[in-house]
Amino acid sequence: MALVEIVMPKMGESIMEATILKWVKKVGDRIEMDEPILEIATDKVDSEVPSPVSGTLSEIRFQENDVVAIGTIIAIIATESEAANPKPSPAVAEAPAASGSSSNGKAAHAEAVIPATIVADVPAAGVGRVATGSNRFYSPLVRTIAQKEQISAAELESIAGSGMQGRVTKKDILAYVQNRQSPAVRTIEPTATANPQPVQANTPSPAATSLSGNVEIVEMDRMRKLIAEHMVMSKHTSPHVTSFVEVDVTNMVNWRNRVKDEFEKKYSEKITFTPIFVEAVARAIRDFPMINISVDGTRLIVKKDINIGMAAALPSGNLIVPVIKNADQFNLVGLTKSVNDLANRARKNQLKPEEIQGGTFTLTNVGTFGNVMGTPIINQPQVAIMATGAIKKKPAVVETEYGDVIAIRQMMFLSLSYDHRVVDGSLGGSFLRRVGDYLEAFDARREV
Repeated sequence: MALVEIVMPKMGESIMEATILKWVKKVGDRIEMDEPILEIATDKVDSEVPSPVSGTLSEIRFQENDVVAIGTIIAIIATESEAANPKPSPAVAEAPAASGSSSNGKAAHAEAVIPATIVADVPAAGVGRVATGSNRFYSPLVRTIAQKEQISAAELESIAGSGMQGRVTKKDILAYVQNRQSPAVRTIEPTATANPQPVQANTPSPAATSLSGNVEIVEMDRMRKLIAEHMVMSKHTSPHVTSFVEVDVTNMVNWRNRVKDEFEKKYSEKITFTPIFVEAVARAIRDFPMINISVDGTRLIVKKDINIGMAAALPSGNLIVPVIKNADQFNLVGLTKSVNDLANRARKNQLKPEEIQGGTFTLTNVGTFGNVMGTPIINQPQVAIMATGAIKKKPAVVETEYGDVIAIRQMMFLSLSYDHRVVDGSLGGSFLRRVGDYLEAFDARREV
């Protein structure tokens, strides 16, 4: 009999931990290859972890709702063979860096081991640690925030962590930064003690009270908590600036109204305005590539691929952002198929982890909710996000060869929120205007 370790899979480059939602199998259950063992969740997506081998589940090391670091052994499967070299399933194909990987980024296959050779969950030397002489682990995100906020190693050590084994989470360090006394107003008391007590980052604020008592307290669901943390982190990271333009999209609206039935009959897809917006954004990004970047300290990372995320509303009221990879390489039919497919599977919670990763620019349609404009929050680590407002009929001045006339036109607002550390008003405003120009110049005689 051989024992095969099941480790917490790596679900993306920035994912350092995952939450166990549900064990589909229990100790003693028979498991076939590729059969789901458990369900996990990250701040990106929920997913099932399939078994890489056939055998019997002999040990479960973590319980439901436990937060587990990537690469940690979470279960043991006993197989009937003396030695096993199973082919990993897609969900666990990417192993943690500590276990070694090949030159193309693919991790080595998982191998069965006997109990005496089970590898302990110890990260590679130096990974995630600061030079304090301790063995405390810090995620890359926590270390980045500490660096930006000029938090010393000793100060970082003093922060009480709410994560597994006292690990400092993003929430902990952001709370600490919020409660931290500003160096500009910090005073030094002559009688200060040699060992001052650190500020506690996790001190709960007083609960809100109601004089009438006519209230209902609703706990945030897991996704809403993650969204809230991500939004706070984004505002903390990037100084947001928002620009607006008003666009005449009469040609686009008239074309879509004219061809929508023919389009659906020919391609079996309903065409909305979203793929047209994506097409215009992709063209504008090619014109202004410095809007398609991310920031790494003092370095700018210019993305050659144009991967456009589109915010999609879920039945629960939460949002998720599936990504159209290489959007500039699709024609309008291809974009329509991609938009419809991702939106439908998002609503059914059927997106794969890789389909919500790798975005370089995000588009959100606030017009869906009848809003004429919005000021969206940047989807980190991107540096810009565009919102499209509702299309409304308005009287507008139209220039003709016979002079200016007032006519009823289909008008809408576009808004662009951008990271003012690296995107100034000239770039942000010019990019947004270019998107508007492409929409206004839409060919009303375009063939389906």
